[in-house]
Amino acid sequence: MTPEGKVKADVKKYLKEHGAYFFMPVQSGYGAATLDFLVCLNGRFVAIETKAPGKKLTARQEAVAREIVIAGGRVHLLDHVGQMKALFG
Repeated sequence: MTPEGKVKADVKKYLKEHGAYFFMPVQSGYGAATLDFLVCLNGRFVAIETKAPGKKLTARQEAVAREIVIAGGRVHLLDHVGQMKALFG
Protein backbone atom coordinates (compact mmCIF):
# COMPACT_ATOMS: atom_id res chain seq x y z
CA MET A 1 0.00 0.00 0.00
CA THR A 2 1.28 3.48 -0.84
CA PRO A 3 1.85 6.00 1.97
CA GLU A 4 -1.18 7.99 0.75
CA GLY A 5 -3.22 4.78 0.53
CA LYS A 6 -2.37 4.06 4.18
CA VAL A 7 -3.58 7.53 5.21
CA LYS A 8 -6.81 7.03 3.22
CA ALA A 9 -7.40 3.63 4.83
CA ASP A 10 -6.79 5.03 8.32
CA VAL A 11 -9.11 8.00 7.70
CA LYS A 12 -11.82 5.71 6.31
CA LYS A 13 -11.54 3.44 9.37
CA TYR A 14 -11.75 6.43 11.74
CA LEU A 15 -14.82 7.79 9.95
CA LYS A 16 -16.60 4.43 10.07
CA GLU A 17 -15.79 3.96 13.76
CA HIS A 18 -17.24 7.40 14.55
CA GLY A 19 -20.47 7.05 12.55
CA ALA A 20 -19.61 9.67 9.95
CA TYR A 21 -21.31 10.05 6.62
CA PHE A 22 -18.61 10.14 3.98
CA PHE A 23 -18.32 9.82 0.26
CA MET A 24 -15.17 9.11 -1.73
CA PRO A 25 -15.94 10.23 -5.28
CA VAL A 26 -14.24 8.50 -8.18
CA GLN A 27 -12.69 11.16 -10.41
CA SER A 28 -13.58 10.12 -13.95
CA GLY A 29 -13.10 13.35 -15.87
CA TYR A 30 -16.86 14.00 -16.02
CA GLY A 31 -18.57 16.58 -13.84
CA ALA A 32 -16.98 18.78 -11.21
CA ALA A 33 -13.67 17.86 -9.64
CA THR A 34 -13.57 17.36 -5.89
CA LEU A 35 -11.31 16.12 -3.11
CA ASP A 36 -10.79 12.62 -1.64
CA PHE A 37 -13.50 12.66 1.04
CA LEU A 38 -16.73 14.59 1.52
CA VAL A 39 -17.58 14.14 5.21
CA CYS A 40 -20.31 14.98 7.68
CA LEU A 41 -19.49 14.26 11.32
CA ASN A 42 -20.59 15.92 14.55
CA GLY A 43 -22.56 18.53 12.62
CA ARG A 44 -19.60 19.55 10.48
CA PHE A 45 -19.47 19.09 6.73
CA VAL A 46 -15.95 19.21 5.32
CA ALA A 47 -13.88 18.13 2.36
CA ILE A 48 -10.70 16.21 3.10
CA GLU A 49 -7.73 15.59 0.85
CA THR A 50 -5.32 12.90 2.02
CA LYS A 51 -1.64 12.92 1.13
CA ALA A 52 1.52 11.10 2.02
CA PRO A 53 3.41 12.97 4.75
CA GLY A 54 5.04 16.12 3.41
CA LYS A 55 3.04 16.24 0.16
CA LYS A 56 0.96 19.26 -0.87
CA LEU A 57 -2.20 19.89 -2.86
CA THR A 58 -1.89 19.94 -6.64
CA ALA A 59 -2.89 23.11 -8.51
CA ARG A 60 -6.22 21.50 -9.43
CA GLN A 61 -6.88 20.46 -5.82
CA GLU A 62 -6.05 23.98 -4.65
CA ALA A 63 -8.59 25.39 -7.13
CA VAL A 64 -11.27 22.97 -5.88
CA ALA A 65 -10.41 23.78 -2.26
CA ARG A 66 -10.79 27.51 -2.99
CA GLU A 67 -14.23 26.91 -4.54
CA ILE A 68 -15.34 24.95 -1.46
CA VAL A 69 -14.09 27.66 0.91
CA ILE A 70 -15.72 30.43 -1.15
CA ALA A 71 -19.00 28.50 -0.91
CA GLY A 72 -18.66 28.48 2.91
CA GLY A 73 -17.22 24.99 3.32
CA ARG A 74 -14.09 23.81 5.07
CA VAL A 75 -11.20 21.93 3.55
CA HIS A 76 -8.54 19.94 5.40
CA LEU A 77 -5.34 18.36 4.14
CA LEU A 78 -4.48 15.29 6.22
CA ASP A 79 -1.26 13.29 6.13
CA HIS A 80 -1.97 11.15 9.20
CA VAL A 81 -5.11 9.99 11.01
CA GLY A 82 -4.14 11.80 14.21
CA GLN A 83 -5.23 15.00 12.50
CA MET A 84 -8.79 13.60 12.38
CA LYS A 85 -8.92 13.65 16.17
CA ALA A 86 -7.95 17.32 16.22
CA LEU A 87 -10.43 18.11 13.46
CA PHE A 88 -13.49 16.36 14.91
CA GLY A 89 -12.36 15.80 18.52
